[in-house]
Amino acid sequence: MHQPIQDYNPSGVGQINGNIFGLPCDRESANLIIIPVPWEVTVSYGAGTANAPQQILDASPQLDLFDFDHPDGWKQGIFMEEIPPEILAKNKHYRACAAKVIERLEQGKSLNQAPDLTPTLNDINQACASVNNWLFQQCQQALNRGKQVAVIGGDHSSPLGYFQAQAEKYANLGSSFGILHIDAHADLRDAYEGFEFSHASIMFNAMKIPQVSKLVQVGLRDICQEEVDIINNSENRIIAYYDTKIKQEMYAGKTWLDLCREIISHLPEYVHISFDVDGLDPKLCPHTGTPVPGGLELEQSFCLFRELVNSDRKIIGFDLCEVGNAEWDGNVGARIVLKLANFMNLSQ
Repeated sequence: MHQPIQDYNPSGVGQINGNIFGLPCDRESANLIIIPVPWEVTVSYGAGTANAPQQILDASPQLDLFDFDHPDGWKQGIFMEEIPPEILAKNKHYRACAAKVIERLEQGKSLNQAPDLTPTLNDINQACASVNNWLFQQCQQALNRGKQVAVIGGDHSSPLGYFQAQAEKYANLGSSFGILHIDAHADLRDAYEGFEFSHASIMFNAMKIPQVSKLVQVGLRDICQEEVDIINNSENRIIAYYDTKIKQEMYAGKTWLDLCREIISHLPEYVHISFDVDGLDPKLCPHTGTPVPGGLELEQSFCLFRELVNSDRKIIGFDLCEVGNAEWDGNVGARIVLKLANFMNLSQ
């Protein structure tokens, strides 16, 4: 990958060169560093999202790089770090351990009734914490080099270390940021199934970070009473746009564009986009971990991000999670990554 980015022909055949989209970039020359986190230890339904970074990487050279929103977006330089084999190996081991815990719970046993599971749970929680710390360090190093950063999971527990790295950066700047969260689920459960860093707990854990001033959730349609209570008692720190309410307002004549502008009005100047693909209609990523009927079309989500950029807010990072282990899912995931990379670059 020694070809200068300015000499690259974006209309040519996509290169299979080991980098995302076949771009001739390395860690130093790229503006955006993508960190893959192949981790899904706590998934409670469908597995396979740990292979999402590879599926997205494999699909990416097939994409044409022209983008109506940012035709020259590819020129920023995008580099995807190597998928870490040590994380994949840990994922396989601890995923098998977690499956035993989940199986006991599905048989009607509570954690209090199964004290023999405590050592296993402790080991899993410690392993998840170590991955969070690894990602924190990876993101911190890239941010300190002046790079923009994105994360590809894995399940939705994956980006917590990135949130923590952003929090440290913005604490040093005396500022804060918001999270725009696309998802079918609120992910506000406290240590779901005993896993402190569950995929269903990512936003519960994010809300522990003082620098996260606002969480705006879009597309929610599979939620428990405790999560609704957390949202309702958050004193507007968490704003939820439920899929049912979105559809009802649109059926009554409200435009999606007006809804987008309303959603964005709740967000501060600096915004991280956390995109779980099960927030979309399941036809788009049918092999996602926990598919739910309903949801957004892909262009609806892009319209929302476009209005975010048009509002002069700054996208400070993004994560894409829960992409399924299949060719079509990888294709859609790669398109989301490219679009988010371009929107983030445009917003600077």
